[in-house]
Amino acid sequence: MKRIFQYLIGVIILTCIGCKQQANGETITSLAYLKNSENTLDFGITPRHKYDRDGLMYSDQGAWFAFGIQDSTQDVIGFSGPFLMTQQNGTWSSKNLTGLKITNQKLELNTTRSFNSHLEQSFQNKEISVTQYLTYISGHTALVKSEFTNTSNTNLELQINWESQSILADSLSMTSSKNELIITSKLSTAIGHILFPKNIVIPSIGSTYFTNQYLINLKPNETKSVVVSQSFIFPEYSWEDELELIKKTNFDSILKIRKTEKSNQLNALIKKRKTRFKDSIYAQVLTKAHLTLQNNWRIPAGEIKHEGLFPSYHYVWFNGFWSWDSWKHSVGLSHFDTRLAKEQIKLMFDFQLDDGFIVDCVYRDTLIEAHNWRDTKPPLSAWAVAKIYEKDKDIEFIKYMYPKLKKYHNWWYNKRDHDQDGICEYGSTDGSAIASKWESGMDNAIRFDNIEMLKNSEGAYSMNQESVDLNAYLYAEKLFLADLADALELDDSNTYRKDADALKIKVQTQFFDTEDGWFYDTNIEGNTFIKGEGSEGWTALWANAATQEQAEAVKNRMMNPKKFYTHVPFQTMSADHPKFDPLKGYWRGPNWFDQSYFGTKGLRNYGFKEEADKATIQILKGAEGLLDKGMSIRENYHPLTGKGGNAKNFSWSAAHIIMMLLDE
Repeated sequence: MKRIFQYLIGVIILTCIGCKQQANGETITSLAYLKNSENTLDFGITPRHKYDRDGLMYSDQGAWFAFGIQDSTQDVIGFSGPFLMTQQNGTWSSKNLTGLKITNQKLELNTTRSFNSHLEQSFQNKEISVTQYLTYISGHTALVKSEFTNTSNTNLELQINWESQSILADSLSMTSSKNELIITSKLSTAIGHILFPKNIVIPSIGSTYFTNQYLINLKPNETKSVVVSQSFIFPEYSWEDELELIKKTNFDSILKIRKTEKSNQLNALIKKRKTRFKDSIYAQVLTKAHLTLQNNWRIPAGEIKHEGLFPSYHYVWFNGFWSWDSWKHSVGLSHFDTRLAKEQIKLMFDFQLDDGFIVDCVYRDTLIEAHNWRDTKPPLSAWAVAKIYEKDKDIEFIKYMYPKLKKYHNWWYNKRDHDQDGICEYGSTDGSAIASKWESGMDNAIRFDNIEMLKNSEGAYSMNQESVDLNAYLYAEKLFLADLADALELDDSNTYRKDADALKIKVQTQFFDTEDGWFYDTNIEGNTFIKGEGSEGWTALWANAATQEQAEAVKNRMMNPKKFYTHVPFQTMSADHPKFDPLKGYWRGPNWFDQSYFGTKGLRNYGFKEEADKATIQILKGAEGLLDKGMSIRENYHPLTGKGGNAKNFSWSAAHIIMMLLDE
């Protein structure tokens, strides 16, 4: 009933849908940016097989299922899929599970349109036009409205029915009850419910189904519509409550709610752009970033008790939730949806151990994949919480998070400081070198090529080297914790600031090579640099842990075209290094936007605003297709050619685009 109440409140606010609002002194229509989101991403795909990921998929409201737009005219019309993330890390249920067929008419595809709020497609012939709209009412249910218009000057009777194309996903089976198609699977606890108009029955079910015929009589220029709902719901939710919500929902009203919701979020992003980025292309890429985060959003299910974002629904092994990614997602989300940003943080902290440890990654269904307890990820959670608090001043959230953040911060010094010198190391819980590299988040970076493992205590191991980025993050975290302690009126803040001052001196003296003008990792004794210029070298600038003179030296190397100022600047390692390999290197050359953001923000911190603006523009313009409509945001980019690499629809890339364009 709570969800229904929230829905009814949403209907009430529709009175402002056509109003104008004031932002930065400029009066704009409330839907202006939403209208400009048309076809930001290309969702055209007719899946050829159950695991087909050649196209993109649209979802909203945290649903675990998504749709495409058929990329060719079929005998039946409808949206592709749905693509089910409820099983096997993503599989197509069917090419078209709820295909609409008009027996006595042949239609041609006219236009397809997508917006951050919904999908549209239209078909026509000389007598009729049919437009279909798809939008989500919740994380369990999408509605498809089919609108029929008689464009002739005579009366028409349309003979329609619904049918599916063959099931693609493994172990799906279909049964029916009156006007409802019920879908179950041996590989998932989620149950599908397809609801057709009341006088529809389903006389035939096998590997496909079809309904009885439904007649629509249209006078000239008359328009009529029918709505079909598609739900996939996990057993921890109430299907009875969802069914009641579906019955109470008017399609046009819910579509207006979605349009208002997305428009308000886009307004919040686009109006906050820094002055240098007022060109419309930057509004467009912010719209793409917003939609990318939306498509990766998932509601709680199974092991997951709070909402969060996948790194990428598009890549089969990224259908989980990672801690490092989560902190970054949350900072990006905080610019337009602090509620979801806080949910993302809570999701990972649900798995915090008593000693403060935060798990590397977790999954809805551990029968598909097990949680990874072998390592954690770099300490950026206090940064994320502090940035959310800056936006909404929710002191209750800080009260909830502060003791958890404090335990996690202390964990690093208890379990990852082998020689107890106040300088931490990356490591693992199982003593493996590979997991310790994962803990850095920069898996195969060249600085880890020759590491050895040291045992600190049972279940706690460190690399035999101390990393500049880790200790820069810990320095920044002390200051964020101090600010949060101040907000809570706690005495901890003085201790954190005192400890931060001491750590700052260590970062400046141990990790900076005055000869090269660069920050490097060192051996565990802190007296030998581990050479090879990488993006960890500017982390101290992001954390405000460098001196102005050190920042100047680092800036000079960052802006050197032979090193880091490439076609897509600020990649993970210097272009003149013999191990530089953007095609096969993963963290040995490709440009990852989190590292690019740390670089540009680091420059801004030390007054190099012109260089930061110049680099940001070069990054966004250099990355293939990023500023164009259609192409997705990629996991990383080739720094010399701009070609996108690895996963499509990558959340932290989207989040850091938001930060690069909005953060001062």
